Amino acid sequence: MRTRSVAFLALAALGVPAAGVPTASPVEATLARMTLPEKVGQLFTTYVYGSDAATPSSENQRLYGVSTPAEVVAKYHLGGVIYFAWTNSLQNPRQIATLSNGLQAAATGVPLSISTDQEHGVVTRMPAPATQFPGGMALGAGRNPADAYRTGQVTGAELRAVGITQAWAPDADVNVNPANPVIGVRSFSSDPRLAAALTASQILGLQTGANTSAAAKHFPGHGDTATDSHTGLPVINHSRAEWDKIDAPPFKAAIAAGADAIMSAHIVVPALDPSGDPATLSKPIITGLLRGELGYRGVVVTDSLEMAGVRQKYGDERVPVLALKAGVDMLLMPPNMQVAYDAVLAAVASGELTEARIDESVRRILKLKQKRGLLSWQPVDPAAAERTVGSAAHLRVAQSVTDRTITAVRNDDGLLPFARGRSVLVTGWNSSATDNIGVLATALGGTPLVTGVPNDAKIAEAVAAAGAHDLTVVLTSRAWDTTTADPGGRQQALVRALVATGKPVILVAVRDPYDVAALPEARTSLATYSYSVASMQSLAKVLLGTLPPRGKLPVEIPGAYPFGHGLTWSVR
Repeated sequence: MRTRSVAFLALAALGVPAAGVPTASPVEATLARMTLPEKVGQLFTTYVYGSDAATPSSENQRLYGVSTPAEVVAKYHLGGVIYFAWTNSLQNPRQIATLSNGLQAAATGVPLSISTDQEHGVVTRMPAPATQFPGGMALGAGRNPADAYRTGQVTGAELRAVGITQAWAPDADVNVNPANPVIGVRSFSSDPRLAAALTASQILGLQTGANTSAAAKHFPGHGDTATDSHTGLPVINHSRAEWDKIDAPPFKAAIAAGADAIMSAHIVVPALDPSGDPATLSKPIITGLLRGELGYRGVVVTDSLEMAGVRQKYGDERVPVLALKAGVDMLLMPPNMQVAYDAVLAAVASGELTEARIDESVRRILKLKQKRGLLSWQPVDPAAAERTVGSAAHLRVAQSVTDRTITAVRNDDGLLPFARGRSVLVTGWNSSATDNIGVLATALGGTPLVTGVPNDAKIAEAVAAAGAHDLTVVLTSRAWDTTTADPGGRQQALVRALVATGKPVILVAVRDPYDVAALPEARTSLATYSYSVASMQSLAKVLLGTLPPRGKLPVEIPGAYPFGHGLTWSVR
C-alpha cells in the first residue's frame, strides 16, 4: 500500500496523472486556481485606449487609474477587451495583431476574449483593407444561406488573423418596424423564417468555418422598437404569441446552430416580464425564457452597459449585480469599471451573490475560451495577418455575395439597363469611409457630385449639373426619416428637384429600402441596403446590364411594395 502511495505522490509531483485517477478538465483546473477578484474580472469585457499594449493614454488614466492597455487588463483581470476605431484599436492588420498579442501577454491568468462588432454594413468596425460585406438586410435580399455562411467564414478568418476571437454578430432581430431607429438594415429581414435561416448560417460560418465565436443579438428581439436603446428604454408590446411567432425563431435557430453567445437587449417586453425591468436585468427573460424554455447553455452577454436603456431604472452600481442575478454571464462596457467591479465583489461579500453563482458564469466563459482554443493561446503572426486580411480571394467572395443582393424596385419607364456611353451624373449622399459616389461614378464612367444632406445651394448645383448630363443617378440614405437622419427632408427635396428637370432620374436607396416609398416621384428606383465598395460595383453592373438584379425585398415597404418584390432583366 505504501509503495502505491509513494508512486502516486511522485507522479503527482511531476504533473502526471496516475492510472485510474480522474484529472480535472482544463476549465475546472483553471477555475480552481482563480481567486475571487480574478473570477469577477473574468466577467467583464471593456475597451482600452491605445494602438499597442504598452502606449500610455490619458483616457486610460482617467477611466481606469492606470495608463497603458496592458495595465488595465492586469488591474482588473479582464475576461475580454472590445476594439473600436475611436480607442485607436483598429488601424491596420499589423497594428491590430500586435495589439492583440500585447494584451494577451498582459492577461497572465486567463487569455482574453478579444472582440469587435463586425456585423458589416452600417456596423463595421474593422476598416479596409478588411473585406467589407454589405450587411444583414442585403443578405436577406440575396436569400442565400450559403452567402451568409461565406460572409461569416471570411469575416471570422480575418478577425482571427489579427487576434480577434469574438464577433458581436449576427443581428438576429426581425425588423418589422420600418421606423426602427437602431436596427433597420442590420436585420436580415422582417420575415422570421428568412431571418432564422440566415442567422444560423452566419453563426456556422463564423464558428465552424473560422473558429470565431458568434453572438446572436439582441435577445429577446429588438426588431419592433421606435426608440433607440442607446438613448432611451424601448417598450415592445408584442403578446407572448406574437413573440413566439416573430421574435423567437432566429434565436431558436441560433441556439440550434450552437451560438457561443447571445447578447441581451435593453428593452422592456411586458408580455415576457411585467416588472418593467429591461431584458438584460430580467430573471424571467434570461433565466426563465432563454435558459429554461429555450434551453440555452452558452454565454449570455449584456449589450453595452453604457447605454441609456439599462441605466434608467437602476444606478450603475446596481446594474452589473442585477444582470448577474438575472442570469447574465458577461458584462460589456460598464460606464465605470471600478464601480462595477467593486459592486460585484461587494455583492458576494454581502451574500447577495454567492461565489458559486460567480463560478457558474466564469465556467461558461472558460468553456467558450477552451472551445475556441484560447486556454492554449498562441500569438498571431502580424505578417500573416497582412496577407489574410483583405486578400484577393476574400474580396472575390465579397463581390460574389454582393452581386446577388441588388434589388430593382421600379423601372416604370424602361430606363434600365442603360448603355455605357451616356453622360451620367452621380450625386446625393456619400460616405467618407467608402466614397460610394466616387466609386459608382468611376464604374459608370460618370461625373461625381457629392451633396450629402443638401442645402438649397447644393440642390441648385445638382440641378444645374443634371441639365448637362443625359441622366442622373441620385443616392439617398434614410431619406424617409425627416426627423432625425434628415431633418427637413433635404434629400427628398433634392430628388424632387432632379425629377422636375425632366431628365431621367434613377433613385438608389443605399441604406434603408423604405426611401423608395417616400419618393414616389422617382419612377426608376433600386435598393442596395449598403454603400460598400462592393455594393457600388454590383450596382454599376446592374445599371449597365452586365449583371441581372437578383435581390428581392427582404422587408415589406408599407403601402408600396410587398416582401419578396424585385424586378429583373436580361443581361447584355
